[in-house]
Amino acid sequence: MEKAINRQRILLDHLRPSSSSDHAHDSHLSASACSAGDSAAYQRNSVFGDDVVIVAAYRTALCKSKRGNFKDTFADDLLAPVLKAVIEKTNLNPSEIGDIVVGTVLAPGSQRASECRMASFYAGIPETVPVRTVNRQCSSGLQAVADVAAAIKAGFYDIGIGAGLESMTVNPMAWDGDVNPKVKIFEQAQNCLLPMGVTSENVAHRFSVTRKEQDEAAVDSHRKAAAATAAGKFRDEIIPVATKTGDEKPIVVSVDDGIRPNTTVADLGRLKAVFKKDGTTTAGNSSQVSDGAGAVLLMRRSVAMQKGLPILGVFRSFAAVGVDPAIMGVGPAAAIPAAVKLAGLELEDIDLFEINEAFASQFVYCRKKLGLDPEKINVNGGAMAIGHPLGATGARCVATLLHEMKRRGRDSRFGVISMCIGTGMGAAAVFERGDCVDGLCNAKKIDSQNLLSKDAK
Repeated sequence: MEKAINRQRILLDHLRPSSSSDHAHDSHLSASACSAGDSAAYQRNSVFGDDVVIVAAYRTALCKSKRGNFKDTFADDLLAPVLKAVIEKTNLNPSEIGDIVVGTVLAPGSQRASECRMASFYAGIPETVPVRTVNRQCSSGLQAVADVAAAIKAGFYDIGIGAGLESMTVNPMAWDGDVNPKVKIFEQAQNCLLPMGVTSENVAHRFSVTRKEQDEAAVDSHRKAAAATAAGKFRDEIIPVATKTGDEKPIVVSVDDGIRPNTTVADLGRLKAVFKKDGTTTAGNSSQVSDGAGAVLLMRRSVAMQKGLPILGVFRSFAAVGVDPAIMGVGPAAAIPAAVKLAGLELEDIDLFEINEAFASQFVYCRKKLGLDPEKINVNGGAMAIGHPLGATGARCVATLLHEMKRRGRDSRFGVISMCIGTGMGAAAVFERGDCVDGLCNAKKIDSQNLLSKDAK
């Protein structure tokens, strides 16, 4: 009985509002125990004002590498507009930013780090604000957001930017230098060198994902992305970028240029497999190689409230996991349950999913493996239509997900972002819609006497 009472006391300590002036508005709450009003599995386990929230999330349009509207644009000129946007649209004093973390993959590390620092100056950010890069391949943009959220939670600073950047025109995918011959001794290490398209074929073969299923998924992605564009849905998240073409002609880029509204299964069926004779992975059912950038402004909830900023979303959890490098595309099927569990939720509690469509084979597999409702996934299309600029994809998905959740209002409380990662990993994060959380006022009380008596048994 004494142990049960002690556990109850600890629970109360977690639920009790902070005594600081920032949380004075919560001081009337003294719940004995609570679970979420509309998601019974969900429990608040942190002080309300300590929530890490997103107050702005924007991206550039995504454009086809080497052929699209950004093919003559420097990488730092892609990043600067989105950094500037999250500051200007929130009227934030940029000197208050504690750190900027940029996910980026293909460029040489020291060069890209310098370009990101340069971009911060173009955006009007003072020299006192530090910048760094992070590379977890395709999840780098999401990793940047998670790193900033973790730093805020740890108390390192109260405000930060998680961003993503990739110019696959300037930095195509390539291996630089020799490969260690030791790799031949370790099969899993050797599989880290497999072309991504080969891993897609492995997934399709091992898990019986048909060519028809893959082509249908690609057509669906283009159809939804085209409909979202026509409806103006992406206007909320895309920052127009003024740039120039190769012949110095000024242009303003504000629309994703890889979407093919008229794509059909019959059209895609005529394309040849790229990575394997008699294979099923084609240019049509794979993600597009793209250029683009995105930025997400995060801060402690109490700070956002002091500044009177509307809250777009709440960062709830993040998980990165390892899987077999030979079938790296299965990563989301392992990462999503891990992140959802960390958030105290069940898969059924998630209203929307943004799952990166690296390849249709792995996208279809993950959807089927987790038993997800197709109507909840990539409702505005995904990477097969919009594009996949490796380091920027995570930040792009945050912007797309949170703006869609805002549009849906009460019909969408929790959302998940996930992607597979080259060399065999997966990452996922859970977000909550920002305007549906009011401390503990949406929670229902549990009878503390019943709770104690159950613990004592």
